[in-house]
Amino acid sequence: MRPSERQPDILRAVALETGVNRYAEGSCLVSFGHTKVLVTASLEEGVPGFLRGKGQGWVTAEYGMLPRATHTRGRREAAQGKQSGRTQEIQRLVGRSLRAVTDLKALGERQISIDCDVLQADGGTRTAAITGAWVALRLATRYLLDEGVLVTDPMLDQVAAVSCGIFSGTPVLDLDYEEDSNAEADANFVLTGAGDIVEIQATGEKRGFSQAEFEALFSLARKGIGELCLLQTAAAR
Repeated sequence: MRPSERQPDILRAVALETGVNRYAEGSCLVSFGHTKVLVTASLEEGVPGFLRGKGQGWVTAEYGMLPRATHTRGRREAAQGKQSGRTQEIQRLVGRSLRAVTDLKALGERQISIDCDVLQADGGTRTAAITGAWVALRLATRYLLDEGVLVTDPMLDQVAAVSCGIFSGTPVLDLDYEEDSNAEADANFVLTGAGDIVEIQATGEKRGFSQAEFEALFSLARKGIGELCLLQTAAAR
């Protein structure tokens, strides 16, 4: 039995609340159980220097955790003068995931910046951030289409993410902190709505794991992401 008493193939309670920031072109407060991430999508005219004059846009992301998002207070990274390697790795993952389903040419020379701020962490902050980020981006691009800023819809597909792992010898879906910190192996899956792979991060934490176990994790991820995509669609209407 899992600590949460969920069956192996059941997600935590997921909520995608939209319109939570009155100023951003798109926003979403995403909850995976006790993990909560505030995501905003903001339009910025112009693109990074390496894209100037190429007639295409850019989608980028920033990620951070509030000081008391975890069991003990952490220092703000701004106060330390630099971002941790973990922060940089996660925000690059969020950006890559969104660009995989965005037609950058359709944006023109504009950038959409995604800000992911973890309010409360109980495992799976990166997967929650990606799932909520797509909703915020979808809302932002729809607003820009309605306003006539964009003439072609840049969204090619959905993208969502979920964690899976082997806990007490059993493959399980959507790890909370207690499971994640005790998992024998864990993985993060990022898939499109069509089921294509964007990224898979998989690690044997306490032991190696077999191909059969990996395939069991992948199967759980496909099920979970299918459910997340339905929730995204409903939230972004």
